Amino acid sequence: MLPQVFASGLSAGSIYALMALALVITYKTTEVPNFAQGDMAMVSAFIAYMFLTDFETGFIFAFGAALVFAFLLGVGFEGLLLRRMRKPTHLNLIIMTLGFTLALFGFAGWKWGADQRQFPFPVSANEVIRFGSVSISTLSVATILIAGILMLLVFAFFRFTKLGVAMQATQQDPIAARINGVPARAVVGLTFGISSVIGTVAALLTAPLITLDPTLMWDALLKGFAAAVLGGLNTPVGAVLGGYLLGVIENLFGAYVSVEFKSVVAFLIIVIVLWFRPSGLFGRHHERKV
Repeated sequence: MLPQVFASGLSAGSIYALMALALVITYKTTEVPNFAQGDMAMVSAFIAYMFLTDFETGFIFAFGAALVFAFLLGVGFEGLLLRRMRKPTHLNLIIMTLGFTLALFGFAGWKWGADQRQFPFPVSANEVIRFGSVSISTLSVATILIAGILMLLVFAFFRFTKLGVAMQATQQDPIAARINGVPARAVVGLTFGISSVIGTVAALLTAPLITLDPTLMWDALLKGFAAAVLGGLNTPVGAVLGGYLLGVIENLFGAYVSVEFKSVVAFLIIVIVLWFRPSGLFGRHHERKV
């Protein structure tokens, strides 16, 4: 039973890891968690659904259209709303992200309604692959593979490309980055666009597992935030590892303790980690010295 629980935990953890990575990328830039991340991904998933059902396009085209929309939505959110705030504080920025998520949720309810829809996907959650004593659906395998490949590409982008290095420099010290010729404002906008794309991939992998509706990413966002806190909000690798840890721990709790209280695990982890290690398991705590 234990290998089966771990396999299920990796599938759920892949979603949490993607959301945690998306949150950490923008947090390292603004030091504010983007709580609109979930509903930005939800609206983008509806765009893919619209292309699949209304325009009857192929899945690859609909998937690509959703990612392009997500990128523009992320860049637009940062450039038109966050950047134009006068003398922004952390609290003001958080309120702005919360206000934007409510606006997106209201728009989705007005445009598509609250009905739950089946999201078409090339692979099914009902088709099962067996690895010895472990049974895992083809959708779960696809989720693990797609999430893993995307995260490797993101890490390679930040490590080996000039734009990725410029983004890291801006995240570490925006003023020093500007002095060295980095267009910091444009880089911040691109950061929000990339994080929005990552969140949308998580939404497109989540929708076939459950149903598509305006509340699609609420649970995934909260679990992703818990994973980021667990791994460390200042380290993308730690956030990803936190996502997989949370997925496994959550499934272990559901299998051996209680299914009814399975969702409580993420919030208990937030409390425990903030109490004993505020910087997360893999993060570094920086103390300001005068």
